[in-house]
Formats: sequence, structure tokens, C-alpha cells
Amino acid sequence: MIDVQNQTDSRNIPLMKVGVRGVEYPVQVLDKAHRTQRTTGTADLFVNLPQHFKGTHMSRFIEIFHKYHTDLSMKHFLAMLAEIRHALEAERAFGTLAFPFFIEKHAPVSGQPGMMAYTCRYEGSVSAQHEDFIVSVTAPVTTLCPCSRAISEYGAHNQRGEVTVKLQSQSFFWIEDIIALIEDAASCGLYSVLKRQDEKYVTEHAYNNPRFVEDVVREVYRALLGTNLFRWFSVEAENYESIHKHNAYAYTEYP
Repeated sequence: MIDVQNQTDSRNIPLMKVGVRGVEYPVQVLDKAHRTQRTTGTADLFVNLPQHFKGTHMSRFIEIFHKYHTDLSMKHFLAMLAEIRHALEAERAFGTLAFPFFIEKHAPVSGQPGMMAYTCRYEGSVSAQHEDFIVSVTAPVTTLCPCSRAISEYGAHNQRGEVTVKLQSQSFFWIEDIIALIEDAASCGLYSVLKRQDEKYVTEHAYNNPRFVEDVVREVYRALLGTNLFRWFSVEAENYESIHKHNAYAYTEYP
């Protein structure tokens, strides 16, 4: 059969990325408590296209992704990109994979179990000379305003926020440890199940640990630096303010 994609293109315009987006697939990732975890991922997969090629072979992206979907640990994600690059005779391959990561979390007093979902994302690129890989983890948190607490005769406004870290490392680490580190830097973590005694605990715990959005970013930064695992990272936090129409935001990165 004629393969039009393999024909020569005469327009002399190279393309930086061609491929597939929004590939929804069941995937399996590493889990600290249970070794592996099944979840659902959404992948974007690309290669560069030299000017003399008319097109790429879209089906090969899916074929290779299917081969790896039952073990998409961090190192295997890069191995998948390397295979895509080789199969499509490209200089570089690029990819992202976003997925919810689930942790069974127990309420702080009653111990009632519930599932919490955290947003994770892999971003990678592979060439013959270089590999880049970044893991993003987003965790929801509670923050209580230090200023509100200081000026109010009783009570203080609090809000739910999200903290996102992006991590570049050559060492292995667990996603669960990063989530715990983020939650420890906030006024309090979130839970899916809270009985009355648990609600009392989290309310008072947040009141005793007031945090500006700037505080959260600095505390996460300090904790990540103390792990000595990451050659580069960024930290951002956004509070969905409860008494303002706007949100509060802070960001920094290392180095």
C-alpha cells in the first residue's frame, strides 16, 4: 500500500513537534504502600519532524505507549520516549503523562479511611545526547491567614489552596513522600472523611499553624532542599481566598 507519510515534502519547513495528544489510557505507576497502583493517564507524545518528511506515523506512538502502559514508573517513561524516537527516526521525542494518584488517608482522630486524589504529571524529552525529566505533584491544602488571626478578637479566615512542585532528579523518590512534605508545610492537610472529632482537630490545628501563601512556598522549598535529591525544583502555591474575589499566589525555584 502507498505510504503517503513517507513521501518527501518540498516546502522545506521542519516541524518542532508532531504526534498525538489526549491519549486516555489505563496505566500503572509505583505505589509506596502497595508496590503498584492502577490509575488513568492522559498522554501527549511527540517527535520532531525534519523538513524532508511529509508526516509521521501516528499509530506507532500508540503501539509503543501500549507496550509500556502497565509499568510507567519514572525510568520507564524515559525508556518509552527513547523507543518512540528510535522507531520514528527522530532527533528528539517529547511526552507528558498526567494522572490522578490515590492515597488512602485516615482521619486524624477517628482513623476513618478515605481516598484522596492528587494530580501528578511526567514531562520528558529524549535525544541521542540528552534526557530531561520533570515530575509535577499537586496537593490540596488548608491555610489559615496569620494576619486575620492577629487582628481578630475571635476566629480567622481560612481557605483551601493548591501547592504544585516540579522536580528534576537523578535519584529515586516516592510521590507519597512529596505529598506528605507539602501537607506538613501548610496549616493543615485535607481529608475525604472527617467525623466531628476530626473536624475539631483540623480546625484547631490550622488555627495553631497560620500560613500565608508565601510561608507555604518557603516551607516547601526548605523541606525539598533538605532532601538533597533534586538538582532543580520549583514551588508554587495558590490560595482560593475565602474573603476576597481574587486568589493569593507565590512561586519560587531552585537554584
